[in-house]
Amino acid sequence: MGVASVMAGPANIELQPSPTPADENSHDLFYYETTYTFSSDFKESKLGNGDSLYNDFTYDHRFLITGKWYFRAGVEYERYDFGGTDNGLPDHLQAASAHLALEYVVKDFPGVSIELDPGVYFQDNVSSDAFDIPGKAFVTFPLKKDKIFAVVALGWGIYQDPPVAPGGGIIWLINDKLRLQGVFPKPALIYQPNDDWEFRILGELNFTSFRTDDVVSPTQHKLDLHNAIVQYSEDRAGVQVGYSGIKHLKLIAGAGVTVERNFDFFRASQSKRTDPAPYVRVAAELKF
Repeated sequence: MGVASVMAGPANIELQPSPTPADENSHDLFYYETTYTFSSDFKESKLGNGDSLYNDFTYDHRFLITGKWYFRAGVEYERYDFGGTDNGLPDHLQAASAHLALEYVVKDFPGVSIELDPGVYFQDNVSSDAFDIPGKAFVTFPLKKDKIFAVVALGWGIYQDPPVAPGGGIIWLINDKLRLQGVFPKPALIYQPNDDWEFRILGELNFTSFRTDDVVSPTQHKLDLHNAIVQYSEDRAGVQVGYSGIKHLKLIAGAGVTVERNFDFFRASQSKRTDPAPYVRVAAELKF
């Protein structure tokens, strides 16, 4: 009896495995956005005027590798629709792509990321020459502990002009509620008074390349192109408010000025730009 008790060890001690640290990062990420830019004139009067409607849907899932390293995979569908004068320019552009990324994530914010977005970027017809593999990579590192961070970034694409473009900048945590996120192509000054509300003054340099079908202008025959690449861009400046008071959900509304829209057929040396016009945006993020 006594021997058995000694071999069994102390009666009130149970060996338990070490608890696994809680994962502080979301695994399923949904995003939807619609942005409407009101009509404005093209800088070449013969092209008349036009507006644009942008819609984007994204879903990603993070797979934990080890520690704070994740593999993220997902899908995205985005589309521009254009209205206005019948000038021969595309009336819509669209893309269906995958997301493949390796990231280091802290509290839902990636500090290091390399991402590929293989997919088809097209007007109407999906073809092999509408396939592209654009990508981006960035790394964040501290310049002053818990205060100032540098971001070094790079973006690339087969049909992008230039094929490789730098980005990045500085993140300055001014205080607990205010930070300057001076990172291109989307710099912002962010005020967050509490966990539920966020206010931004922002800029955006948005551009994506697409394979078009037939571009036939009734007024400018030098714009008559077949199967051409267009790098379409919208440069914006505005304000935005986000509300996160609903669990897992963030609602976003914004407005400002689309400083310029540009249909850049860079291989044909044709670029068609518009004057500034106001824009409005609504969006939603769902994370869990």
